[in-house]
Amino acid sequence: MKFKNAFFEYFGIFALGTFCIYGTQRPSFSVKRAKSIVRARTAIQLIVLFYAALLPLSLQATLKRVSDFALIDTQGEFHQFSRYRHLNGIVMMAFDEGCESMRFDIEQFRELEAKFRDSDLVFLLLDVQGRDRNKIKNLELLENGNYLPLLEDDGQLVSELLEFRNAGEIRVLNPERLNVYFEGFLSGETEDSPLSLLLGNLSDAPPSDTVSTTDQVPNDSMGCPISFQSRDKHKQNPPSYTTEVAPIIIEKCTECHRRGGVGPFAMDSYIMLLGWSPMIREVLLNKRMPPAQVDPYFGRSDMARYLSDVERQTIVHWIDNRAPRGDEVLDPLVENAENLEGQTNGWIIGEPDLVITADSNAVPSTGVMDYIYSDVDLPFTEDRWLKALQFKPGDPSVLHHLMAFVTDPSEDFWGEERDKETAVRRFVDGFSPGSQTFTEFDSGAGVLIPAGHRLSLQFHYVTNGQSTEDATQIGLYFADAPAKAEQKVIALSKRFVLPPNDPNFELEAEHVIAKDIVLTGVRARMSFRGKKMKFVVSDPAGNEKTIFSVPAYNYGWQPHYKLEKPVLVAAGSTLRVVGALDNSKSNPTNPDPEKEIKFGFNSWEEMFTGYFTYYQKVD
Repeated sequence: MKFKNAFFEYFGIFALGTFCIYGTQRPSFSVKRAKSIVRARTAIQLIVLFYAALLPLSLQATLKRVSDFALIDTQGEFHQFSRYRHLNGIVMMAFDEGCESMRFDIEQFRELEAKFRDSDLVFLLLDVQGRDRNKIKNLELLENGNYLPLLEDDGQLVSELLEFRNAGEIRVLNPERLNVYFEGFLSGETEDSPLSLLLGNLSDAPPSDTVSTTDQVPNDSMGCPISFQSRDKHKQNPPSYTTEVAPIIIEKCTECHRRGGVGPFAMDSYIMLLGWSPMIREVLLNKRMPPAQVDPYFGRSDMARYLSDVERQTIVHWIDNRAPRGDEVLDPLVENAENLEGQTNGWIIGEPDLVITADSNAVPSTGVMDYIYSDVDLPFTEDRWLKALQFKPGDPSVLHHLMAFVTDPSEDFWGEERDKETAVRRFVDGFSPGSQTFTEFDSGAGVLIPAGHRLSLQFHYVTNGQSTEDATQIGLYFADAPAKAEQKVIALSKRFVLPPNDPNFELEAEHVIAKDIVLTGVRARMSFRGKKMKFVVSDPAGNEKTIFSVPAYNYGWQPHYKLEKPVLVAAGSTLRVVGALDNSKSNPTNPDPEKEIKFGFNSWEEMFTGYFTYYQKVD
């Protein structure tokens, strides 16, 4: 109601001013009267501008707005605030397993969830202490009855954002407008209590600015107080740009965010970082960056671009403290940019044994490009073993990905061969923006290139507003002797018809292994409607283990994740890819949620393919 009052107050003044300015004018009047009207008009305009300036402050006080955010729960599922906009509201409670009152709070919260279970509301718990999920001991609090998702607040940044002060506090959020409807506690909810009335209104109708917030000020005596040690420390002593912030940016960001890089802007100075700081804060909170959002509890890979809790806190808190420059004269980002400029794009381990230059591909300034397929004949007549390779993209800013396979000229590799739901192939390697350009296979392993075979390349380009050409080079390094193990790839795919407006279309594909193998990496491949994918191994006894998980798939970022620890898989085991597509309006990359989509390899179609790279001993 406060919103309405503010709006009508503003509108009334605006209308009055408009009437006074224009409605009092007549075809003929004296010069003296004209001057007085001009003075009155000026005064009224100033009043209108004054109230217009105050309006955002009034609305902010009434409809508190927060940034978008995203977290992973203890089951490995990804939750993003804005991706719940197909619902009418999010009800979230601050969870602290060490708080004595938590069991009672959970019971109350569960009762509230049961009351509104059939409504367009979702009930979530937020672990405000940001604990390691393996160290949470009282998960039975959540599993007693209907499961309540527990979101892991890594670095406590979301708890800070929502201004939680005590365990057991409640926030009711509007995912459409990113507003906070309610701040307070559960307190013996009745039919006419403020929270119940609010949830009743939200369960009956979609979110609207007409829904008023409930100004229930948290009582410090209720629940256990939440300690924000990092935030409080950084309020007293903001992180140093030179010694704390810039080193993180250099190590984790500038490989892509550099001049001529694939990032949309270069992080090459303090001024650039300052200018983009609101965006940087937002993408860290909603986990859009770093771009590869994997679950750190299911395998690890250098390509995942992890940021530690401390690193995320350092950057966000530095921005929250107005991004101070400090007194240092030298700018580490400027120095780093100069070093990157001075680096040559040469071959990392020396001149390759063979350099392949792909055909030059023209990339227009705008539009969507089909995949480009190219077969390259190789100039040797004997079997060769590949021990390493390096990609040198002609224009990395437009090369979305490149995949290279060893194929027999008799194969229709880009026709019937690619359409197989399960396929074992000689996979050389793949390139994607931000990925390592150089690959050296595990000791004793390599890719066999039989005599007479060729390289089959798949290029996918994205436009960036400038016409360009790409002529990618691939440097091949051969072993002097046959490898002890041959590296290949298993591709698991699933055909489907994706219905419209489905936020979680689940898919699965599997393959039984005939011989012992060692898994070395995985890759998820979907298009704009891709949502998540897990890579699972089930041994012959039925024991299941998730070796890697991508809970927040990003079409713009599809690297090959080389596993930090290879996984031995016994013969008779089953490899599975399990995931889902999101064809709803809550998917920000979805071109048209009303459209039925069929399986296909073009970007306007959809696919569901998981790759396992592996090696096995040569017979």
